[in-house]
Amino acid sequence: MIAYEAFEMPPEKAELHKRAVRLEWWTLAFFAVTIALVALVLGQSQALKAAWVEDLISVAPPIAFLVAARFRDRAPDKEHPYGYHRSVGIGFLAAAVALLALGGYILVDSLIRLITRERAPIGLVEAFGVTVWLGWPMIAVLTATMIPAVILGRKKHKLARELHDKVLLADAEMNRADWKTAGAAVAGVIGIGAGLWWADAVAACLISADVVRDGVRAMRTAVADLMDTRPRTVDDQPDPLGDQLTAMALDEPWVADALIRLREEGHVFVGELLVTPVAGTTDVPERAADLAARLRDVDWRMHDLVVAPVPSIPHAEFSRSSDH
Repeated sequence: MIAYEAFEMPPEKAELHKRAVRLEWWTLAFFAVTIALVALVLGQSQALKAAWVEDLISVAPPIAFLVAARFRDRAPDKEHPYGYHRSVGIGFLAAAVALLALGGYILVDSLIRLITRERAPIGLVEAFGVTVWLGWPMIAVLTATMIPAVILGRKKHKLARELHDKVLLADAEMNRADWKTAGAAVAGVIGIGAGLWWADAVAACLISADVVRDGVRAMRTAVADLMDTRPRTVDDQPDPLGDQLTAMALDEPWVADALIRLREEGHVFVGELLVTPVAGTTDVPERAADLAARLRDVDWRMHDLVVAPVPSIPHAEFSRSSDH
């Protein structure tokens, strides 16, 4: 093993990562236009306000992804011997906090307006010498933003799976849900036009509740990763790589017992493989170094794995401690 080993993605993954970076820049451009257009027709609609705030929040995940992309592949140094991969996890946590905080604010504000029966009037606006109901421009803007958000979300979702990138996945899920937000806001505006004073506040509550749910889910995943829980896939399932590497180690004729401990650092895994050599085995350090190199080659995400020979492995103690 090489101390302070730098990390480089395989060529095909590096190309996918470049595509993801380009998509995130396109996302920021899209939301810059969307935020400006919605601000022009905002009026006093609580549903539209919630949709606008969600658009503001939606720039947090792509910004977090782009910032992390500048740090994640920096070479390890004396102060950061494991590198800067956790910048991805920090970015994920920042995006989750933004989702939860602002979503919660809009939800509370909307509930208060609903309880106090506050009515949100939608007035008239003059455009090119013609006076029109402001609800029509609102509906037009919201409808126009639906399709690009869905397309961006679908593209990012596929890339997030291939890159094992949870920040990108959170961003994809947020983009894919934007059409629901826009649809709810449209329903709220139409409800006001139909004389249903409560439709606007109810739509805002639905939108903000969805944002809070996404924030809670992202926060739970981000904190779990930073707490070094067992690595999980982007679908939040236990990752089978650890079991696969353990099985490969046990297939070695010189290994009597083995136990692996892995943790996620952004998009890569690091950890230790404890092995008990068969009695009388010679050249254990060389065998361990060779095994570590072969196991790291199994999966591109397996960045740093130390094979450590030990006299025995306390499986029972390890299992009990992992249950708490």
